Amino acid sequence: MAHKQYLSKESLDELKKELEELKTTKRMEIAQRLKQAKEYGDLSENSEYAEAREEQSAIETRIFELEELLKNSALLVKQEGDAVMVGSVVTARKGEKTITYSIVGSYEAKPEEGKISDESPIGKAFLRHRVGDKVKVVTRTGEAEYEILKIE
Repeated sequence: MAHKQYLSKESLDELKKELEELKTTKRMEIAQRLKQAKEYGDLSENSEYAEAREEQSAIETRIFELEELLKNSALLVKQEGDAVMVGSVVTARKGEKTITYSIVGSYEAKPEEGKISDESPIGKAFLRHRVGDKVKVVTRTGEAEYEILKIE
């Protein structure tokens, strides 16, 4: 069974829109390109046909990936409560440094933007903790302690 992916409403809508465009517009465009390329004759030396087939394969692969992702996804709904969960924005102190992270599903993770996965070492360690908790996080660079200051 595939791992459940948590997605925000915005991401879910974007993925559904992309899937719909691929299944309609892009499939029709590629079918038209293949038809035109076949009219050029000998398919074994026809670069237009080969390129169109390659693009068709990429489109079908992406459609499959999106369908699997959407089938195994859950809408991210922040529930009221004071424990860290997927969808929480957590402000924590590590030594003298204060850091804010959004805990998101792995598909939406962008560490450079402060969006960390619930499966990452920090994200996983923060889950189910509350304001005031001190959380030890073990990463490949060593161990660090964070104090949770705020959960939104």
